[in-house]
Amino acid sequence: MPSHCFSTALGPCSIVWEADRLTRFILLDDSADDDSPPPWVLAIIERIQAHLERGQEDFADCPLDWDAVTDFQRQVYRAALEVKPGQTATYGDLARAIGQPPGASRAVGTALGQNPWPLIVPCHRFVGAGGKMTGFSAHGGIPTKLKLLALEGSELFGE
Repeated sequence: MPSHCFSTALGPCSIVWEADRLTRFILLDDSADDDSPPPWVLAIIERIQAHLERGQEDFADCPLDWDAVTDFQRQVYRAALEVKPGQTATYGDLARAIGQPPGASRAVGTALGQNPWPLIVPCHRFVGAGGKMTGFSAHGGIPTKLKLLALEGSELFGE
């Protein structure tokens, strides 16, 4: 699959696509090939760069390769796209949003930890019960998650 590395205000990122869908996005990574992106990928790159400067982009309209994830992950990621910049929610909130009991929050967290499109599918906007800051699988872990939330204007009260 073609991939491309590009610069952002937070550091290098990589994007991978196939045909007309994104298959992967890697936050703070420069390991991609340097394939020439088609215009629709260039437009997404520009939006990512803008978001990592100002924090206000919504990526819910990005064409993602939903076939690359399980049905449960698809439900979690689509519901996660409803949490917009500046907002946070708990894993339990996300579980309820997909019709699961709050006890499914651990499974939701696992799905978010396997997110092939961090930032685009905003897994960084989810926190533990009571605002407790929990893991982030993208490069840099929780400090990167906190930077993204601060960039978006989120106010967090627990850590």
